[in-house]
Amino acid sequence: MSNAPIVANSNVQIHCPRCDSPLEAGDLRCSICGQAAPDLKNSTSSHVSVKLLRCQGCGAAITYDPDLQAPACSFCGDVLEVETNDDPMEQTQWYLPMTVSANEARAALKTWLGTRGWFQPSDLSSASKLTEIKPLWWVAWVCDAEALVSWTADSNAGAGRSAWAPHSGQTPIRFASLLVSGSRGLTQKESDAITPGFKLETAMTSPSGGGEHPTLERFDVSRSQARQQIASAINSTAAARVEHEFVPGTRFRHVHVSIVLRQLITQRYAFPAYVLAYRYRNELYRVVICGQDARYIIGSSPFSYAKLFLVIGGVTMILLLGLLLMSSIS
Repeated sequence: MSNAPIVANSNVQIHCPRCDSPLEAGDLRCSICGQAAPDLKNSTSSHVSVKLLRCQGCGAAITYDPDLQAPACSFCGDVLEVETNDDPMEQTQWYLPMTVSANEARAALKTWLGTRGWFQPSDLSSASKLTEIKPLWWVAWVCDAEALVSWTADSNAGAGRSAWAPHSGQTPIRFASLLVSGSRGLTQKESDAITPGFKLETAMTSPSGGGEHPTLERFDVSRSQARQQIASAINSTAAARVEHEFVPGTRFRHVHVSIVLRQLITQRYAFPAYVLAYRYRNELYRVVICGQDARYIIGSSPFSYAKLFLVIGGVTMILLLGLLLMSSIS
C-alpha cells in the first residue's frame, strides 16, 4: 500500500486542553493523556439514528439504500436485515476509487486458478464456473502515530550455556499509514493480502467505479470502541517490529511491549475490492481481489487428493524397492 500523508479531521480541529494533542470528532477522551474531551455541541459525533443492513452470517454492516433491495450479503451471501443504531458511529471520510474493471477481475481469477500448484485438480481452470462477482468497499482505519515503546524479551543472544538470555530496551517508533481493518465482511487474512495493492493518494470523498449499485460497508463501532481496536493493532505491530528490529539474536520468546503514545491521528477509509464466487464440481469457493491492483488476490480452491495419494504411493514404492535392493545385496 502506497504511503500518503495523514491529515487531521477537517470538520473539527480541537486540541486536548492538557497535552495539546489533536482530538477527533467522537473522541470522549484524549488518546494520549486520557483527559476528558470538551463538549463539542457542533461535533459530527452527535446522536443520529443510522439505518444499516446487518448480515446475519458474517456480521457485516452495509449502507442501507431503500432504492436497492439487497436480499443477500455481498461478502458471504447470507440474509440481510435492516438495523437502526442510535449511537454515534464512525463515518467513512475517504473512498479509494475502483480502478480494476469486472472483466479484469474475471481474467485475474482465471489466471489465479491456473497457478494454484501441483496439488490442484488438473481441470480447475477449465472446469470452474464463475457464479457471482460483486464490487464492494470495505472499511478500515489508517493511522499515523508516534510512540515510546518499552520492551522485554528473551533471545539466544548472549545466552552462553543457557538456551535463553533476557533483554530489554526503550525506543521511539513511528507508525506511518498503519492500516487497521474495521471490516466484518473480510477476514484479517483477506484484508492483509490485498492491502499492498492500494494507493492512499488516490482517495476521494465519494466512491468511484464499481458499477451502479456497489456494496458500501459501514463502520459499526463507536469512537471509543474504535480507539480500543486501533490501540490493540498498534500494540501488535510494535511487538512485531521490536522482535525483528531491536531484539538481538535469531530466536525469540516472551516478547512484551508497553506503549506510551505521543501522537495519534486516524482517518476512516473505504477500500475497493471484488468478491467472487466460483463453482467447481458442485462446490462453491470464494476469492477476493484488490479493486486497484488485480495482482493482489486471495481465496480458496479445491485440493486434489488423487494427486496426494499418487505421491504417497510413489514414495512408498521407492522405499519398498530400496529395501528389496538392500536385502538382495546383503
